Amino acid sequence: MKIQVLIHEAEEGGYWAEVPALPGTYTEGDTWEELMANIQEALELRLSVEVTPPQDPKIKVLELAL
Repeated sequence: MKIQVLIHEAEEGGYWAEVPALPGTYTEGDTWEELMANIQEALELRLSVEVTPPQDPKIKVLELAL
């Protein structure tokens, strides 16, 4: 899956980022490396979902990469 992340330079130094496809998903970092780690964490938290596979054998589960 590819997600567009908009990165901005913060006025007070460092960076902040937003994910337009996921409203309310923002993060920041004092360095580029910290920002990259924080973006990864924000996306993992925002997209993580607990899914229990269906118990009915007639139901098939298909995973698609977008």
